[in-house]
Amino acid sequence: MKDLELAKEMLRKHNRALVIVKAGRILHETNASGIRGFLTALDKIGSNIEGSSVADKIVGEAAAQLCAYSHVREVYAVVLSQCGKNVLERNNIHCEFGSLVPHILDMKQTALCPFEKLVAGSKSSEEAYERLKRGIVSSFLV
Repeated sequence: MKDLELAKEMLRKHNRALVIVKAGRILHETNASGIRGFLTALDKIGSNIEGSSVADKIVGEAAAQLCAYSHVREVYAVVLSQCGKNVLERNNIHCEFGSLVPHILDMKQTALCPFEKLVAGSKSSEEAYERLKRGIVSSFLV
């Protein structure tokens, strides 16, 4: 079974929020929603994430920037934003999705997701990663 297919199967079968697979092995899986789960995976896996396949419930610009930053090979998103799709395509990351939406919204569905706001206007995936890391740390301090 291909890595992306395995990641998608684990996402659906075990109702995960994020699954990362490489060379037929599950490197990381979590039920944690939001960008924190992806940042935790990066801390845990490190550079071994490079070349992996990612299945995620929601991929907006923030998650797509993390995929570009970590050099993943391919992504499946249940829901993908147009901005996220643009980032993946610009970085030559193969993407598949269930549905494409204009933007990822906050939990109340009334405004843009705070993580999307954090990465807006980033000049690189490295800058987006740093903004997200700082944003997560400051959200724990509040």
